[in-house]
Amino acid sequence: MVGGSGQLITDEATGRLAVDGIRIPGWWQYNWYENYPILNAGGTPTLSIWPFSIGEHPFGQDTLGKDIFARVMRGIQQSLTVIFLVGLIATVLGVLVGSVAGFIRGKVDSLLMRFTDVIIIIPTLVLGAVLGRTFGGNAISLGILLGLIAWTGLARLVRAEFLSLREREFVDAARVAGAPSRWIIFRHILPNAIGVIVVNSTLLMSAAILIETSLSYLGFGIVAPDISLGQIISEYNEAFKTRPWLFWYPGLFIVVIALAINFIGDGLRDAFDPRQRRLPKTDGAIADLKRLFGGKK
Repeated sequence: MVGGSGQLITDEATGRLAVDGIRIPGWWQYNWYENYPILNAGGTPTLSIWPFSIGEHPFGQDTLGKDIFARVMRGIQQSLTVIFLVGLIATVLGVLVGSVAGFIRGKVDSLLMRFTDVIIIIPTLVLGAVLGRTFGGNAISLGILLGLIAWTGLARLVRAEFLSLREREFVDAARVAGAPSRWIIFRHILPNAIGVIVVNSTLLMSAAILIETSLSYLGFGIVAPDISLGQIISEYNEAFKTRPWLFWYPGLFIVVIALAINFIGDGLRDAFDPRQRRLPKTDGAIADLKRLFGGKK
């Protein structure tokens, strides 16, 4: 759904429930908010022989007949919206604050770091719960709010990198050559700090989905009528012993998304960090061990 309030409304033409917004047709035949006839007893999954057929409701149904696959896919959409907003906003703020503090130093550094310390001592979950209950309720607002409070750790790391890199010989050579400060920052220092920035940005994003899940589970994040992976787990927490598939799939996708983001971050660090030493194919861990212990064994 794009645009609108995202709330469930009654369609005047058909009298059925619909979401306020422009619907983009997808490949799945069921909606995440509608009730359907329960096909299997207890709403058990209807998986058929893969890959020939996945059945009508491959993730099962709840007691009202809602399709769990459609609800999980909607939850993934909302959770991804949150983590990408958190990653973007927190990275921009963290790099900006950390680079300014580390490059300029002095009173500006002290002021920015004391402001960072004030925010960092407040538990993120508690602050996110207060802000989420006051201003949140949907994925966009929750992602913006979490991004505004999740940049502190990255700012401290970027500051430390800038303090180290600004004293290097190539920076001194650029100053002697008459390069302006902005050229030194963007051309010399920032590319050498990109590995730390990328890795910690992906760690922020993987942590953001866990924070969003926790807030939605407690009722302070994304609230009904919209859903997220954490809200799905919260909604079906009483059915864990009788219908565990209601927990398996949202929990599985939370873990998969967090792992995938971390793997992407490691790959981006290796690709963009100029300080990563690339060994030729004939060299590597085995050759290093041979040189370390001596001999050819």
